[in-house]
Amino acid sequence: MTLNQQALDTIFNNAHTFTQFEDKAVSDALLQQVYDLAKMGPTSANCLPMRVVFVKSDEAKAKLKPTLMEGNVDKTMAAPVCAIIAQDMEFYEHLPTLFPQTDARSWFVGKPDYINSTAFRNASLQGAYFIIAARALGLDCGPMSGFDNAKLDDAFFAGTNWKSNFLVNLGYGKAGSHYPRNPRLSFEEACRVE
Repeated sequence: MTLNQQALDTIFNNAHTFTQFEDKAVSDALLQQVYDLAKMGPTSANCLPMRVVFVKSDEAKAKLKPTLMEGNVDKTMAAPVCAIIAQDMEFYEHLPTLFPQTDARSWFVGKPDYINSTAFRNASLQGAYFIIAARALGLDCGPMSGFDNAKLDDAFFAGTNWKSNFLVNLGYGKAGSHYPRNPRLSFEEACRVE
């Protein structure tokens, strides 16, 4: 089944990165819907390493603010929600439940390079699903780097196995506040069929 053009436009063709949002709350129930949809995307061995912290409260924003690059402070503090997309560096401990077909946990134990590459790759992939899910459910997104990972990890993940990957501001974008669509590479420039 192919999605209709309106759905494709909503999640891809007409979607933009927003830096300004309406003063309109995003409910916790909607945030749960976004996660519940995003978690259905495929990851290797169903490892699901993405973890998310939804920064909404004034207290949480105060913790986040000093970790941001100067150009990201105002837009992030004004956004209704900032999702910290992170990866659990002990994701493999859940594999007996998530991938019971074999002993996948043993693939990772004691192999830090394999853990790091698998966690980063698959959490990044899940972060992309997260953005698509948010757009599909009516939210606008402002994904970004531009923060100090070490400071953020210390502020939000001290004493845990979670590591920050990237941030996504969420809300209802202000009409006309995004940049014009930038060019994309053509199929011929970016792809080969062999």
